[in-house]
Amino acid sequence: MSLRTLMQEGSSKVNDLFARLSDTTEGAVKTREKLFGELKGALELHANLEEEFLFPLLRKNSETRGLVVEAIADNKNLRAKLTELDTLPKNDEAFIPLLAELQKAFRQHARDEKKELLPAVQSALSAEQVQKVTEKMEASLAEVEQARQEEAEERRAKARREREQAELEAEAADRQQQEREAAERRSRETASRVANAAAMPLDVAAEATGKVARLVTSSLRAEEQATPVRAPAPTRPSASAFTDMFLWPWAGAMQGLQQGRQTGPSGTRAPTSQEEVIPLGEEVLEVTKRTENRGTARVRRYVVETEVEEQVTLQSERVVVERRRPVSDKITGEILTEVTVEVVETAEV
Repeated sequence: MSLRTLMQEGSSKVNDLFARLSDTTEGAVKTREKLFGELKGALELHANLEEEFLFPLLRKNSETRGLVVEAIADNKNLRAKLTELDTLPKNDEAFIPLLAELQKAFRQHARDEKKELLPAVQSALSAEQVQKVTEKMEASLAEVEQARQEEAEERRAKARREREQAELEAEAADRQQQEREAAERRSRETASRVANAAAMPLDVAAEATGKVARLVTSSLRAEEQATPVRAPAPTRPSASAFTDMFLWPWAGAMQGLQQGRQTGPSGTRAPTSQEEVIPLGEEVLEVTKRTENRGTARVRRYVVETEVEEQVTLQSERVVVERRRPVSDKITGEILTEVTVEVVETAEV
């Protein structure tokens, strides 16, 4: 690859980035940031190649030192505009106008490089020296490209690690949710068993009360049948009274049974004036509630960049010069006059 071709490839890449960046809108902030990063890297690389490989050769020649001063001033101006764009928000209204100024300045720099710098280098050096300089520049470009690929691979690896970490966190959150649901289910089952166990003593007590009431009733009936003549006695507790009692009715029933069976010397029941006191029981159930922390859910959104490729049609413009019969100037009548016409060939890469 020749020196001219090498430098023109860099200029073509920069012009392509300018065109793609100019077509973006204010809403495409991510796209602008990505394209501007590539443009900044390409401009810095182009300027560094000139300053590292071309300018030292031109400084050795007294006739080309002035070109070096002008080129350094152009690079300084490009870097200043680039820094201004770098600090500007990418969705700012002034971004596109400043980008157009930077593009205009680079185009002028590329024209000066093509018309003045490169011809001066080729005239000051031999073909062998120019080829050596070209090879050094190609090696430097290869190193930069290798570093760029390694950086891109590192970004992809980092995005992959972040994605895997997010998946692990999501799986852990799902497991925690399942464990919480299982714990709640076990708690409900335990509460149900406790409630059932608490209801069982009530049923047992009711059944025992019924048995005691039936026992007292049968005892009283047997006593009435065995004693034909009896003295008046206080009213005995009825069976329904025993049935309405809970726990203490057992003691009261046994006491009433003993009093009913007490008889005098004649075989009759002795009257009694003692009062029977039945204590009452009361249970108070207090129900409270509390708030428990059941965990924290975290939702995270991240951007994953994927490189894509697309086939596009490239266009190029070539300059074709055709010789025709000369014509005389209508005003001066002269035929042999000097005329310079400059036409730029362009190609999309």
